[in-house]
This record gives sequence, structure tokens and C-alpha cells, in this order.
Amino acid sequence: MTQAARTRPAPMPDAANEDLPEAGYSQEAPVQGPIQGSARELGSARELGSGRELADGSSDREQPAYDLIELLFFAYRDFVADPDRILAEYGFGRAHHRVLHFVDRHPGLTIAELLDILRITKQSLNRVLKELIEQGYIAQRTGTSDRRHRLLTCTPQGRALAQRLAGVQGERVRRALAEAGPSLRDPASRFLLAMIEPGERAGVSRLIAGGDPAPEVKP
Repeated sequence: MTQAARTRPAPMPDAANEDLPEAGYSQEAPVQGPIQGSARELGSARELGSGRELADGSSDREQPAYDLIELLFFAYRDFVADPDRILAEYGFGRAHHRVLHFVDRHPGLTIAELLDILRITKQSLNRVLKELIEQGYIAQRTGTSDRRHRLLTCTPQGRALAQRLAGVQGERVRRALAEAGPSLRDPASRFLLAMIEPGERAGVSRLIAGGDPAPEVKP
């Protein structure tokens, strides 16, 4: 695998549904939800999962960590809302974004490697790739060592869009770290890595480390 560790494929047929606008989605700025709180509020939320004793004598260690579950939901909702607004300008969806992102980060990626990463069906990937290739965002060429492989790269137009999308998400990450404290970057990385299946973590770490270190474009 080109600069990337292969992860085991487990296609999810429903993943392509994320192309569709979410119910109530608006291109206006995200609605300020109940989790738009201060660091103090977030600290209080963390306490919910700290293992305190409940009124019935049980420990909330046995309860689902609803605070973290819902924080992850809202964080992801807003994390993808920024690029969603840009993608809408092009008539693209999240599947297009994911393909552009990983092809930009790993030029020369094969179709099989992309399927391993995205865990979508080959049919879904082919549909998205066809649109990106026909509209000039991604180019493909035959592999040199194995001519059965098709190697994918972003065109200059595709790379500009991929980096524009990365720029708005990078800005959200920077703002969050500035508010929560830059020292939390490493703990946050460890937490997110720990959320991945144990057998997948080494491969994901190699994939991230092997990405193209192209400078991030600010929005």
C-alpha cells in the first residue's frame, strides 16, 4: 500500500447516504445548540462520566457515557457542516470529500486502498470517482508494477478543493484547541485513536503519518 497501511475492508452500503443533505440542513451558519458551552460546562459534562455514585447506589461507570456520546455527535455534526457548505457549491457530498481528502493526502492511492480506508461499497466509490474524474478533480493512470491497478491523484483543481475543505476543518480544530488548551492536543489524539478498533489503530497511525505533508490552506 502506497505510504499507507492497509486496513481490513468491511464495506458499509449505507455510508453513501451521507451524500444526502441531513434533515433540516441549512447552508446558513450552524444553529447554536445546547452544547455551545464554556470550558466550565464541558468540564461539568466530563464529570458525568467520572464514576460517581448515583442515587440508587450504582456507579455511573456502568452507564453509557451519554455526555461523551452526545458531544461526539454534536462535534462531528459541526465539523462536517463547514465543508458541507463548500461542497454544496460544487454539487458534491461527503463521499466526494472523503475521496478527495485521501487521494490528496496519498497521491497514487489505488482503488483497493481507497476502499479499505472508506469502507464503502465498490459501487458507491465508482459512482463518486466517476463524477470527480469527469469533472477534472481526480486523474487516474495505470500502475507501473501492476497494470491492473489504477493509481489516483488529484488534479491541481482537485487539490485546491481538497485543501480548501481541509482549511475550514483545520480552522475549527485550531479554534477548539485554542479554547480548550493546546496542551490537550496529544490527549485528544490518544482519545480519538483509542476510539478506533484496537486491531485498526496501528494501520490508521501509519496511514496518518504517511500522508503528503502539503501545507494546509487557510479558509
